[in-house]
Amino acid sequence: MENIISTVDYKNHFWNALRGRIHSEAVFEAGRNRSTGSYTLPTASEGSYDKAIRKEGLFRNIATVVKAYGGSSRIFARDCDDSAAWVPEGGEISLADGMEDFTKYAVDSHKLAAFVKLDNDFIHDTTFDFEDYLTGRMAKCFARMEDSGFLTGDGVDKPTGLFDTEKGAETSVTTSALTYDDVVKLYFSVKPEYRRNGVWLMNDETALALRAMKDGNGNYLWNHSSDTILGKRVEISEYMPGAESGKAPILFGDFSYYWIVLRSPVSVRTLREKFVTLDQTGYLAFEFLDGKLIRREAIKAIKIGE
Repeated sequence: MENIISTVDYKNHFWNALRGRIHSEAVFEAGRNRSTGSYTLPTASEGSYDKAIRKEGLFRNIATVVKAYGGSSRIFARDCDDSAAWVPEGGEISLADGMEDFTKYAVDSHKLAAFVKLDNDFIHDTTFDFEDYLTGRMAKCFARMEDSGFLTGDGVDKPTGLFDTEKGAETSVTTSALTYDDVVKLYFSVKPEYRRNGVWLMNDETALALRAMKDGNGNYLWNHSSDTILGKRVEISEYMPGAESGKAPILFGDFSYYWIVLRSPVSVRTLREKFVTLDQTGYLAFEFLDGKLIRREAIKAIKIGE
């Protein structure tokens, strides 16, 4: 299928089919995903989709995105510690320490569906950029659900999110209320190798509280000129909890150790008859993906005690 969906011919017939225009059924059928009855997004359109979902979402910009198309519904990813050592001239290069340091992670294929509905007047308008608009609408729907799942997913029909108690971010600071010292403690609880590319993650309410926080000498915790805390940038997510009992309102660390594993390209199914009386067409899109934190020590959390 990969060779077919990468052709210009398939791209043209794919978008003609979605607009209800004349197309080759044989060419279009070649991109069919039989498990969902949908049709695979052309390779040439993946770039536009990727750009749109990175614009709409957060995690695809701070996590590591891996494509693992095809194969069984479950695969295994391995992580290990890379190393370097000084070796004297003529000395032996020891590789023994790295032979058994692989950690294996099961990667599943979770289905995420998004629904978009458009007026037929727009679809049939030759001046309307249908491809760009539909791609953007799908990306916006998927981006919101991805960001939610990568935080709160429990690994059952969803990714394993960063708040998973067993496989998510570790809690390094527990407090009754957020303080200047708590935030500094969280920062230094993360190893230097993960602090180097560290990012703060919180919601708007927490960010507002931290912007006003000062130490005993009146110095602000938040650098208002660069919007950083201790030199590290702050990212905002509406799916982060507030500073409530039992919740973790702040995460800090290297989010590149959270892996988003894409299991197949986006596919789209057209729903015409269902909305014919409304003079509209529905589009049902699917993603298959998983998400896992590969190294728990890379991201740490502040938790509000219960």
